Amino acid sequence: MKTKLSFFIFLISNIILSQGPSNLIASNNFSFNNSRSSLNSIDANGFEFELLDAGVNTKYSEIGSGFFRNKLIMVSSKKLGGLAKIDPNTNEAYKDLFCLDIDKNGSLSLPLLFSRILNTKNSEDQLTFSPDQKTVYYTRSSKENSMEYKLYKAILEEDSHGNWINEALLSINKTNVSIENPFVSPKGDKLYFSANMPESIGGYDLYVSDINADGTLSTPKNLGDNINTRSDEKYPSLSIDSKYLYFSSKGHNNIGGFDLFTSKILSNGYKTPRNMGNTINTRYDEVAYFLAAKNKGYVSSNRPNGKGGFDIYTATNDEIIQTIKGQVLDLETKIKLPNTLVILKDEEGKEISRQRTKTNASYSFHVTPFESYSITTQKDGFKDGDFKFEATRAYNTSYTKDLELLTTEPVIAKVEDELRIVLENIYFDFNKWGIKEESFISLNKVLKVLKEHPEMKLVINAHTDNKGRDSYNLNLSKKRAASAVTYLINNGINKNRLQSRGYGETKPKIDCKNDCTDENLQANRRVEFVILE
Repeated sequence: MKTKLSFFIFLISNIILSQGPSNLIASNNFSFNNSRSSLNSIDANGFEFELLDAGVNTKYSEIGSGFFRNKLIMVSSKKLGGLAKIDPNTNEAYKDLFCLDIDKNGSLSLPLLFSRILNTKNSEDQLTFSPDQKTVYYTRSSKENSMEYKLYKAILEEDSHGNWINEALLSINKTNVSIENPFVSPKGDKLYFSANMPESIGGYDLYVSDINADGTLSTPKNLGDNINTRSDEKYPSLSIDSKYLYFSSKGHNNIGGFDLFTSKILSNGYKTPRNMGNTINTRYDEVAYFLAAKNKGYVSSNRPNGKGGFDIYTATNDEIIQTIKGQVLDLETKIKLPNTLVILKDEEGKEISRQRTKTNASYSFHVTPFESYSITTQKDGFKDGDFKFEATRAYNTSYTKDLELLTTEPVIAKVEDELRIVLENIYFDFNKWGIKEESFISLNKVLKVLKEHPEMKLVINAHTDNKGRDSYNLNLSKKRAASAVTYLINNGINKNRLQSRGYGETKPKIDCKNDCTDENLQANRRVEFVILE
């Protein structure tokens, strides 16, 4: 039986191998199967892409290049009508810019030449627009040197239907340097691009220039060796919120060819790039990743079973959902701490979200795979907490992290001409006098002071807000003060050292009468520990 099974597995394996890798392609499933055969195996890496043919691919190369007036702009070597002149460096026609309609599903149609002004008999390549779409930065090479692109800028004539004027060759161009793949940041303040500058770390590096108020560009700045490698980096773009850089690279941790990478943009540089995984990358080239929405965009690839050299695909990322959750507890007693302020911050300390723990002291935040965070806490009677956390998994998951807090020390101080043990408030359930468990921690601080000072005597005063009947509030406050005394007696304090008094609503801390805010009412509901001298 084992011999027959082994022969069957051997036969199936040889059938698959004889068909070649092209027969393994089924939408984006190709990248998964192909990466398994790679010496450098990379999994989904926290992304779940679905790739579909965008609907306009031909036997020629098509590469996406950003958006203009709700249309996708495409670079292609196809020519509409007439005989095309062939670029000897590419064996394809010199490239032009086309605009494409986008339907509600992201499919593309009706390719038309984009601009009779920007398209010339030379080769036009990638372009990018300012946020108001009144300025275009574009690249063009000459027929004499078709592999060296120069960066230009033009302005859209006011009230025109696409008449670009004031074309200018920009000052950052250099002799024997090709500037390619420009991308204007969503805020319109920076221009990213790829170039083979003499000082580049590799062949092509990524650079950025500030876009000055007068429209000029600052001296290009290399993005550094955390982004650039000794191989080529090209096709920079940003997320819609400008928090992430996307680019194509032949370096870093790579499946093959140009892979897509992402890097979080930090205030002092760029986080180590992360390969965007085998649901979008293959052993071939993936370039020109542009987002149309948070998790939807376009990518171009020369993977097999396409229509031509490079094809455009819609790329939809099924977002990975991850949470960090847990409870906030007292470190010593493990008592749950409701009403604790919990704040989620990114690795640079910028606040992402905040919440207060519920009755069961729980908290929960959404997090992103492979991001670093800090979780800070604030609660009366406890030292501020600061906890580090990193989302290390690549799939839908929940992380559990309980946050254990240290209590503050009680303070003896003069308050309103009385010597008191000053600490956070004691909490009771609404209209009840049983002490909540979290307040045992506060009363334990009083125990500590009393045990350290055996001669000390206390009077415990309880106060209510002014909601409800006077007589009811007075009685409730007496019972609450007595509950605190009972707790201390039960924990070893002689009853002769303790007194309890209830004042109801007669001594408000904030005399707001009938115009009290919730904060006023909370301040008036209090228990005070007065030292009898």
